[in-house]
Amino acid sequence: MAVKFDSINKEHITFINAQKMFVVGSAGAEGFINVSPKGMDSFRIIDENTVVWVNLTGSGNETSAHVQENGRMTVMFNSFDKAPLILKLYGTATVIHEKDARWEEMTALFEESVGTRQFFEMKVELVLTSCGYAVPKYEFKGERDTLKKWTDKKGREGIREYWEENNTHTLDGVKTHILDRSF
Repeated sequence: MAVKFDSINKEHITFINAQKMFVVGSAGAEGFINVSPKGMDSFRIIDENTVVWVNLTGSGNETSAHVQENGRMTVMFNSFDKAPLILKLYGTATVIHEKDARWEEMTALFEESVGTRQFFEMKVELVLTSCGYAVPKYEFKGERDTLKKWTDKKGREGIREYWEENNTHTLDGVKTHILDRSF
C-alpha cells in the first residue's frame, strides 16, 4: 500500500497545501523521541526537495536540539476528510535562528509573528504515501488564535524570558542554543 518517491510531485503539493495541520518527528541519538503537531500557515514547499516551516514559541524546543545534533526529521500530513491518505517527508533539516545569515530570507516567507522562534529547512530525501484507511474523519472548524494572542501580549522581551525559563534545554537536558543564536 505504501508508495515511495524521490521528490515532491504536483499531486503531493496539492495534497499538502490542502491540509490544515502536520506533525513533525525528530530524535536525538539518545533520549525521548519528539512528535509535535503544527498548524496555522506555517509550512512552505520551496522546490521538489526542499521545504521550510516556521517554528513558533511553544512549551518545549525538542526539535531544534535534535536537528542540531543529527539533522534527522520526518514531517507527516494526514487527510482527515475526503479520500484517506498519509504523506510523509523524510530528510535532513537545518535550524535557522535570528542571528543566522538566512533569517531575513526565511521571515519573508511567512506572516510576521512576535512568537517566531526559528525556522527549519528540510532537504527531502524520500516521500512516502500510504493509504490512511484507519485515520478517522474530522471536520476543520478554524484556526486557533490563542498562540498569537499570547505571544502578542508577552511581547518580544516577554518571549525571551519565556525561552529562558522553558526553551533552553530539552526534556533530556540537551542545550537548544536558543538564547545564543537569537536576539
